[in-house]
Amino acid sequence: MDHVLIVHAVKDYAAWKKIFDEAAPIRKAAGERSYIVLRDAAEANRIVHFSQWTSVVDARAFFESPRLVEIRRQAGVEAPEFNYLQKLEEGQL
Repeated sequence: MDHVLIVHAVKDYAAWKKIFDEAAPIRKAAGERSYIVLRDAAEANRIVHFSQWTSVVDARAFFESPRLVEIRRQAGVEAPEFNYLQKLEEGQL
């Protein structure tokens, strides 16, 4: 499994979260398998979306699609930064 780390600002978290939740079926169909949503401790409207995907190829195709560009616009996403990642190691301490 591969991962995607997205950091972006939102105009209104509640509005963004509603659209994020409504997009769950299309995210799943595109290859997203799990996610974590985090908020910056110092900037409440700076959101981190960390997710696990079937592949980086699937994730890129989804996040770079015109459909997602429009969904992000509707959700009030500002300046998203995408990081496509491949796991090297995992552990617990």
